[in-house]
Amino acid sequence: MKKIILILLFITCKIVIAQSFELNNNDTINFTDLAGKKQGKWIIFNKMVHKPEYKDDQKVEEGKYTDSKKIGIWKEYYPNNNVKSKITYENNRPSGYAVMYHDNGKIKEEGLWKNNRWVGDYKLYYENGQVQQAFKFNATGKREGTQQYFHENGQVMIEGSWAEGKESGVLKEFYENGDIKSEKNFNGGTLDVATTKTFEPKKPIVAKKPDEVVEAPPVIPQKTEKDNLGKVFNGEGYWKLYNSNKQVSKDGTFSKNRLVEGKVYYYSNDGILTRIAIYKAGKYIGDAVIEE
Repeated sequence: MKKIILILLFITCKIVIAQSFELNNNDTINFTDLAGKKQGKWIIFNKMVHKPEYKDDQKVEEGKYTDSKKIGIWKEYYPNNNVKSKITYENNRPSGYAVMYHDNGKIKEEGLWKNNRWVGDYKLYYENGQVQQAFKFNATGKREGTQQYFHENGQVMIEGSWAEGKESGVLKEFYENGDIKSEKNFNGGTLDVATTKTFEPKKPIVAKKPDEVVEAPPVIPQKTEKDNLGKVFNGEGYWKLYNSNKQVSKDGTFSKNRLVEGKVYYYSNDGILTRIAIYKAGKYIGDAVIEE
């Protein structure tokens, strides 16, 4: 009898420990079952993951688990508490509609994400809310069909067709005032230079004040961040660095711990590549499109 009572007490303790805490509406969150698997709604606070720039009590991400596998919409947050991304998961893998935000709250990217690639319609936005790129991807993550780039004022910058990820047919470029700038013929990604046409603008182009550029943030060496030979980053010269998951984290030329020219790679907590920031002459100039 005593043995049975002890077993029941042990199970009860396990259940109490598994239930981390409850919200005001009595919904249990951060619950781990007796098999050690995460179930239901989880809120990941920074005291659990220790990310720089966040306070311990800040939310880093939240969503639902089934048997320790992410399902449904998961949200990530910036240190300023604005939403960073909303990604749909199936069986612990991104699959479905995904949207990323600038830290000012405006949409940065949106589209369908499946098998670690964009498929279908995809859009990238400037921080002012204007569309920067409107692409179409096929089922294998390669650009297919009509593709468009836009100036920050909303005018089309480039328009043309792609097939299997390569330019195909006539590609047109436009000035910011909408006038045609050039016509280029491509075949399987190869430019036919002889048939290229260029045009002068018909209407005057008003010079705009140069956009403010952003200094590349200093790169703080991490003990877990090394090159492929295990050499520790010293802040000078060319480096291709890898994180603790053996994924490329930074690739380029450095001076005094600052990235002068190259790329910085950002990943979700699940190791999914979410952003590639490009730097030139020590300035952040924009993001690269993530393709297969």
